[in-house]
Amino acid sequence: MKTERSSGILLHITSLPGKYGVGTMGKEAFEFVDFLVESGQKLWQILPLGHTGYGDSPYQCFSAFAGNPSLINLDKLVENGLLNVNDLPSAIEFGDDEVDFGLIYNYKRDVLKASFNKFKENNCKVTKIRFKNFCNNNKKWLNDYAFFMALKDHYHGKPWSEWAHDIKIRSHHAVEKYKHDLKEQIEYYKYIQFLFYWQWLELKSYSNLNDIKVIGDIPLYVAFDSADAWANPEIFDFDNDMNPKTVAGVPPDYFSATGQLWGNPIYNWEKLSETGFKWWIDRVEANFKLYDILRIDHFRGLAAYWAVPFGEKTAEKGEWKPAMGMEMLEAVYDALGNLPIIAEDLGVITPDVEALRDGFDLPGMKILQFAFDTGEDNDFIPHTYGKNCVVYTGTHDNDTTLGRYNESTEEEKQLMRDYFKIDESDPAWSFIRLAWSTVANIAIAPMQDILRLDTSARFNFPGKASGYWKWRYKKGQLTSKHTDDLLKLTEVFGRR
Repeated sequence: MKTERSSGILLHITSLPGKYGVGTMGKEAFEFVDFLVESGQKLWQILPLGHTGYGDSPYQCFSAFAGNPSLINLDKLVENGLLNVNDLPSAIEFGDDEVDFGLIYNYKRDVLKASFNKFKENNCKVTKIRFKNFCNNNKKWLNDYAFFMALKDHYHGKPWSEWAHDIKIRSHHAVEKYKHDLKEQIEYYKYIQFLFYWQWLELKSYSNLNDIKVIGDIPLYVAFDSADAWANPEIFDFDNDMNPKTVAGVPPDYFSATGQLWGNPIYNWEKLSETGFKWWIDRVEANFKLYDILRIDHFRGLAAYWAVPFGEKTAEKGEWKPAMGMEMLEAVYDALGNLPIIAEDLGVITPDVEALRDGFDLPGMKILQFAFDTGEDNDFIPHTYGKNCVVYTGTHDNDTTLGRYNESTEEEKQLMRDYFKIDESDPAWSFIRLAWSTVANIAIAPMQDILRLDTSARFNFPGKASGYWKWRYKKGQLTSKHTDDLLKLTEVFGRR
């Protein structure tokens, strides 16, 4: 991937300020784009936009294609004539520094139902035609997703593995019966996706018109309790009863002494190959309708993956198995052209991973927080970088840079002093300056580092199932000084 020298900010939509308890695709998102423009940035990186499930992780979603209903802005629905003002939540007290996902789910479900009812009663032909066109253009994934979510409601939220056997295995009779019985609910979930895509594509268009490119994130794996796994069991490592044989994770590493047991189903690469990797081609194509640049999370799993026997309590007893990432990416590029993709090449990186990344000329990732763990040279020390990489102060999985600095040993702090004369009164900004100064084509900092926040603003902790993904910044925290300082830094290092 070839790109101009540029920089940007990592901020998920949920972390935006706003009055209904969660960041959305409303005016605050458009104002953030304005901030990026005014501060000289060219990139906005977000996390997966998928419909999240238990645990609220954007990396565990009900669909690899569908958007998260929580991100839909309610005020825009009123503006578009798809919601009455008196349907807006008024008696709920919303916090402005953390997302209460349970609260958001409950009130938004009721409000979106009200919007659906208004849509059905609405005589606006243009909106009805747009909805019909959306359904036709996205039927490859939309029909399965909407049917899956309607069935989840019917079974009171239970995972598909606990549904009645006939619909679990998608017998023809059961499929036809439930499609008839749940017709209204299926239509509702299609409508919700129509709203999501409408609002997101407006926001993305505004970003692009302002010369801001959006970097999206595609998780390598899908969730077990997803429309993808239920509707396409043949492309996963399932037994004849549709139970996983092995599940995904990573071995013990920097983050966890017992590894990380994600529990996602693992791909049946041979079956995917027999289909010409059609599911992957469809998935990547759909993602490039949403994003300008795509980061493949856990890229190393396309070279070899850590397979853990189903039922294990930790990831320690897994084994490495070869994947068919080379063949899959060749099929994707043949079908869709030369796409701008970033490889998340963190973790256990072996020559086969490097060959896969470099064979497609994909930029990898460099994390500055990892550069000063010890006094030994490593691949994260800036003087080892080539241009074709993306340097981050930290990622959504790390502590904030200030939080990491506060936990650093005296030896690590001395290395920072020797290496780039860190300003110990302002370590977060020193790391941003160092990232912007490197030869890396792209430099990214999380919003928490721009705001110089400590560990209390950490977004995620790998291996911990709950309690994260909640952080939001407050309206007013981002000031004109942040704009001016970031613009000056961006101009000094030629990233504007």
